[in-house]
Amino acid sequence: MTINDQGVDMTSERDTCDDLLLDNQACFALHSTSLMMTKVYKPLLQALGLTYPQYLAMMVLWEKDGLTVGEISTKLLTDPGSLTPLLKRLEVEGLLSRTRSREDERVVIVELTAKGRELKESAQTVPQCILGASGFSIERLQNLQAELQALRSHLQNSLT
Repeated sequence: MTINDQGVDMTSERDTCDDLLLDNQACFALHSTSLMMTKVYKPLLQALGLTYPQYLAMMVLWEKDGLTVGEISTKLLTDPGSLTPLLKRLEVEGLLSRTRSREDERVVIVELTAKGRELKESAQTVPQCILGASGFSIERLQNLQAELQALRSHLQNSLT
């Protein structure tokens, strides 16, 4: 909005239309970047036998094994119902096991198998490949990550 000295809005109709240009949308920049990031990950993860969502779940478990489905879904910002089929596929692949808690049968505990722990070793090269593909320095990428995490936090807080 452009206000003149008399307090009159001088914004032209053309200026306000710029607000609806696709390339002026932060949401599209995030969305399209996410799509490109996933495309870069795809061949790297195919070599590991993982999809991108499966890779995210495995990273959560490589960080801390023996979590509940609920804990994993909280960490990944997803609902447990959509996570369950993904975990079942990883179990079929022999990368993890799912067992019901003895204290509460509604709770499912997810643990890595030996094969799942070994896969972490093969995945060690993935972050370096992504860094190279980004064309950014590690510092620049870390700054971008911090900014995105702050944005995510503000957006989450706006929903409550």
